[in-house]
Amino acid sequence: MQREWKNTLYMYVNQYNRSEVDYRPQAVNPIVTDLDHVMRKSERMQLLERWYRERASVPLRSETRTKLLRTREGDGEVVVDLEFHIRRYYEKRNITHMEERLERERLTLSRDGQAWLVTRVETAVPERHPVMVHAPSIAEPAAAELQEEPLKAQSVPYLNMDVLGFAKSSRAIPYYRQRAVQYADQWWNEPNPDFLTFEVDCTNFVSQCLFAGGAPIYYTGRRESGWWYKGRINGREEWSFSWAVSNSLQAYLSTSRTHLRAEAVSGPEELQLGDVILYDWDGNGHYQHSVIVTAFDAGGMPLVNARTTSSRHRYWDYRDSYAWTDQTKYRFFHIADQF
Repeated sequence: MQREWKNTLYMYVNQYNRSEVDYRPQAVNPIVTDLDHVMRKSERMQLLERWYRERASVPLRSETRTKLLRTREGDGEVVVDLEFHIRRYYEKRNITHMEERLERERLTLSRDGQAWLVTRVETAVPERHPVMVHAPSIAEPAAAELQEEPLKAQSVPYLNMDVLGFAKSSRAIPYYRQRAVQYADQWWNEPNPDFLTFEVDCTNFVSQCLFAGGAPIYYTGRRESGWWYKGRINGREEWSFSWAVSNSLQAYLSTSRTHLRAEAVSGPEELQLGDVILYDWDGNGHYQHSVIVTAFDAGGMPLVNARTTSSRHRYWDYRDSYAWTDQTKYRFFHIADQF
């Protein structure tokens, strides 16, 4: 029996990989009977076709490695959790680019006579909130709660201000953009064990990158002010909301005049390496996702790294994400060259 349902699983993964660059209608796999998923997938493929055309880019190929995270077998039904490591290649102005990202899905496979069908596909969209699409059976706590409380601590780092000296130094501190990029490329797909890991980890990751580039900690001891991090001390998480919550980081960068500072600019073409983009998927003024600029495409547009949905050198506008909507708004921040 296992071999039979795994054959269906292999077919699904092969089709998943193909659909990253092949947007023809026949790319939809008939073994999938989840009509909601089929419609979402079809809409996404049409969007991607337009997206590449508008960017004057041509998708070339996709390479997908799949990790089976969890399997639960029942009578005539199997539920599997999958992680896809996708490398997508595309060409722009005769230059080949490669981006990477990690995606997760939960599949329900059901026996139908002698065949196995994929009867349910639950796609994780953690850029928007840490739940599965149309999946109340595996829903997580509310996004607002997760954005303000980490789920686990991998270590107990403590950033001693007397040692770092940031608050006391009167010298200008340069922002080493390349160091921020190097950190982002090193840790985009796994957490740095020297820091707490959050379920919604995008802003924590961006803050770590800024810190690696030399951005000075501004410790106030109050979570609602400053930009600081200490880790878990005596069972309590010690970090400012601006360190770990997208909306709070956006507010901090918009107003800070000391320590970590930034200038809001009007478009992505004004950004440099190590700059920051924040995303408001619903256009209601509440920012839910944060990324850092780590490269540029052949047309000079930013490519970004992120976590939560781990991404490396992803095109900045995120229109390939299920989180993106027609109402999406962006904030573009150019980080100061000196602090």
